[in-house]
Amino acid sequence: MAENKVKTPWYSAYHGIKPHLEYPDISLYKMLKNVMKKYPEDTSYNYYGTKKTYKNFMKEIDQCARAFKYLGVKYQDKVSICMPNTPEAIISFYALNKIGAVSNMIHPLSAENEIKHFLNISKSEYLIAIDVSFNKINHIVKETDLKKCIVVSPKESMPIYMKIGYQLTKGRKIKLEKSNIILTWKNFIKLGNEYSDEINYDHKGNVVAAILYSGGTTGYPKGIELTNLNFNALAMQSIEACQCLKEKDKVLSIMPIFHGFGLGICIHTVQCFGGTSILLPHFNAQTFDKLLKKYRPNVIAGVPTLYEALLKNKNLEGYDLSFLKCVISGGDSLSVSLKKKVDCFLKEHGAKIQIREGYGLTECVTGSCLTPMEYYREGSIGIPYPDTYYKIVKPNTDQEIPYGEEGEILISGPSVMKGYLNDQKETNLILRKHEDGLTWMYSGDLGYMDMDGFVYFKQRLKRTIVSSGYCLYPQYIENCIEANEKVLISCVIGIDHPYKGQVAKAFVVLRNEYQPSEEILNEIKEQCEKNLAKYSWPYAYEFRKELPKTLVGKIAYSILEEEEKRKDAKRKFDCSSHSSGNIKDQV
Repeated sequence: MAENKVKTPWYSAYHGIKPHLEYPDISLYKMLKNVMKKYPEDTSYNYYGTKKTYKNFMKEIDQCARAFKYLGVKYQDKVSICMPNTPEAIISFYALNKIGAVSNMIHPLSAENEIKHFLNISKSEYLIAIDVSFNKINHIVKETDLKKCIVVSPKESMPIYMKIGYQLTKGRKIKLEKSNIILTWKNFIKLGNEYSDEINYDHKGNVVAAILYSGGTTGYPKGIELTNLNFNALAMQSIEACQCLKEKDKVLSIMPIFHGFGLGICIHTVQCFGGTSILLPHFNAQTFDKLLKKYRPNVIAGVPTLYEALLKNKNLEGYDLSFLKCVISGGDSLSVSLKKKVDCFLKEHGAKIQIREGYGLTECVTGSCLTPMEYYREGSIGIPYPDTYYKIVKPNTDQEIPYGEEGEILISGPSVMKGYLNDQKETNLILRKHEDGLTWMYSGDLGYMDMDGFVYFKQRLKRTIVSSGYCLYPQYIENCIEANEKVLISCVIGIDHPYKGQVAKAFVVLRNEYQPSEEILNEIKEQCEKNLAKYSWPYAYEFRKELPKTLVGKIAYSILEEEEKRKDAKRKFDCSSHSSGNIKDQV
């Protein structure tokens, strides 16, 4: 075993987690069917009060699979799903898996050209889409192979009283353009009655089940081919690593299904342990308290900005959250200071748990490393999942480096993708076989591992700032800033400088009870000057009420970078100081 790969025996013995699992060589559909046999009358999903048992959910899937077969969808055909978290979306996902087709997952808010790219790279002839996205699709349909678009309204599975309310408000504003490719969900499902042949669903684990999209190493959107084994292994590993998930547990499924975290954890993993996925097609941070009070979920899985919203919400003061048994943060880095603030919040509200950070990439579906249930090492993202190995190398090489030294994080295990769709060159860059006989995935992330196998994420390689030859790591600076109790969240980017190449600029969001001031700015500066090397001090600070977010809730540092580029022509640097003027310039 390589020097800095996790020591599995210690890991297993210390935390009581099985280091190795047996993964069935079956499809996602078969995995779900096995769960249905164990818990037929338990609730599989809850959509605004519309609940379906596992038995009835399976019936919906089977009917949908017959409808797809009637349309002519064949084994390994790519069918696109452009949907938020609704019953129709997950029914389609498992139905396509039953017939051996591949779900090509598209974000509903994607631009027209992005949708065209996703349809064309997958050669999709059929698409299930939310109604608000249809007109964009209709504009580019002639530039694709699309034959039919099955249009779904969010109200489709709502209780009757909600259907009426939705139609009187949001629904009446949606006007679909005329098109001969439209097929309503109701008419589509009826087609299942016309198909009576038996469907063979017993395909194996190495068959591609879904395509999710990520930037990859060169930044353009690439399709990530994920197999049945990838998803099933993730589910089994997550259940084992969490140590606390039981049948009937309710999981707040906020993360979207076009994201590995949402599809792999909030849907498939939940369905695999017999839990209930509380489906939410739209999340509003301002009403987070209402969701918690209404559904009383046992598990929350979300990005750090979700927990930022939790801290901001004043309507939970004095509310008992003891029903929470597992709170997981993933999809983006959770700072040490934000973790401490959330842990304190949970304790004050009766939840006897800590927030647990997960780490992973879409190239391995989602999480592959998790903070143990009752143990934490400051700054660590935890310990790798069963059968998942990590090692640290000199970036972009196979040269391993000692414990405690920073390098590129590599991952090997059963959840690692098959490859990039139609892009062998890029696949070969990220998946490489080493002398140890394992295929390693190059994460593009910097981190290190301690001698006990705990992993520490430090920085995305792409976010490194080079200033006068020194490498600055935004995450490290952000952790320093957020250690101030008045700071809620921060984001550090590199901005151009005429002599140093780039310097750091910090965008800071304060907690609700504080307003930007010279005094607070000076506190933050002093904190940075005390705890950071001089070349790492932010050159500029800017207070904001909030930071821009990506479509899945991560801090969109690239938007801040673009804003600064537009300002660059007007900016005049004062090279005699590491700060950029007074508070008026920075608010």
